[in-house]
Amino acid sequence: MLHRGHESTDGTGGDKLTVPMAWLYAEYIADELLRTGDLMPPTSFEFRAGRDALALTVFLSDSGGELSGIRVVTQLENWLSLTAYDQPWQDWVRERLDLLTVEAAGSGGPSPDLDLAADAWRWLEETELLAPDLDAVPGGGPAIGEDDGPKVWTPAWRLGLPLGHLAIHLF
Repeated sequence: MLHRGHESTDGTGGDKLTVPMAWLYAEYIADELLRTGDLMPPTSFEFRAGRDALALTVFLSDSGGELSGIRVVTQLENWLSLTAYDQPWQDWVRERLDLLTVEAAGSGGPSPDLDLAADAWRWLEETELLAPDLDAVPGGGPAIGEDDGPKVWTPAWRLGLPLGHLAIHLF
């Protein structure tokens, strides 16, 4: 999403297009981590869920606005802790998005990066995917193949988050 606004990509201002570089870079990092892990076909909804969950983690954890200079290896532990199973990731995402929205409103201009992050979060929250029941008790019945276990409709973030976490581990 490109916006006409008060700032351009070179910071000179004017009526130029604002490119959401921080979000695009976060999405690129997430895409590369998932492709390296080779967990899902890149054309699947599961891959998109993992990419969006990881991109949100990368983007929202950049508290210093230094995403373009980030070294992925130095951030892996932080991303692992944020995406861990026992962490309230979805609450953290909502709080960070709310905080950044307030900051953007105070600065007087739209943030195309924040708009794309909010769109990704909306998709992750509102889209449900039919997936294996991650909360099912193991040993509940005979399972011959991976497609035979119980399946439930679950928000995309609940599937994407563990995929993203695993992709970070495999990197």
